[in-house]
Amino acid sequence: MTERRTKLDYAERIRWLVDHVYPEAESIRIVQDNLNTHTPAALYEAFSPVEARRILRRIEFHSTPKHGSWLNMAEIEISIFQRGCLSRRVDCLGTLRRRINTLELKRNAQHATISWRFTSHDAREKLHDLYPEIKNDLN
Repeated sequence: MTERRTKLDYAERIRWLVDHVYPEAESIRIVQDNLNTHTPAALYEAFSPVEARRILRRIEFHSTPKHGSWLNMAEIEISIFQRGCLSRRVDCLGTLRRRINTLELKRNAQHATISWRFTSHDAREKLHDLYPEIKNDLN
């Protein structure tokens, strides 16, 4: 967690994942939203081209659908944290971190899950623009 959401903050977090969290991983899959700072170009702005390439060689980016946050389980969980941690005034970053840690421990202890009821049929109906029409000309 950082105080800002800049490209440099993002690039530093990606490098931290590669070098410290998953140093032995051949490839790291990152699922992220479409925030304007979440781009490979951010790494080139933050680091030398050689360093940016070194990091990006190990990253596989996947973006969540635009306008589909209600489909995204991570977004649902973030919404729960927003309501639980940001519904009251936050006077400093330390307070926010404590609130988040408390809620995280509580959610993990509850083994909180999301009851997913959205079916493939629902997706094809509600997201018809994203699904191609299949014409069966075999008859």
